[in-house]
Amino acid sequence: MDKNWYEFFERDRFAYQNGMRLTHIEPGMAEAVMAIEDRHLNAANIVQGGAIFTLADYAFAAASNACGTFTLGVNCTINYFKSPKGRILYAKARRLSSGKKLCTYQVDITDDEGEYIACYTAMGYIKSST
Repeated sequence: MDKNWYEFFERDRFAYQNGMRLTHIEPGMAEAVMAIEDRHLNAANIVQGGAIFTLADYAFAAASNACGTFTLGVNCTINYFKSPKGRILYAKARRLSSGKKLCTYQVDITDDEGEYIACYTAMGYIKSST
């Protein structure tokens, strides 16, 4: 890869300032991690769904843009299965399909106790070369 994707995605200020880090990036795949902190909890004292969603979206962005194209999410869904009991969340993104202008990715979110927390699916619009 000719671009330093880790450095590029550190400019994603929202994800970075909320403690999310990319641990693996390659075309069509990426992994992100977030240590659960007090700032990620909602009023019920469980991880806020938006924090889980952002972690998944961050992994999707890295995986899809690492293909060398500027890709934007145009549609996504997330299914939450359970609240994390662990202290760390992992998001693993993988490409399911890619055409000339559209791509589809799935991101699986687990915690450090091995529990399957959520599944995020996104369609991206491939805009141009990065």
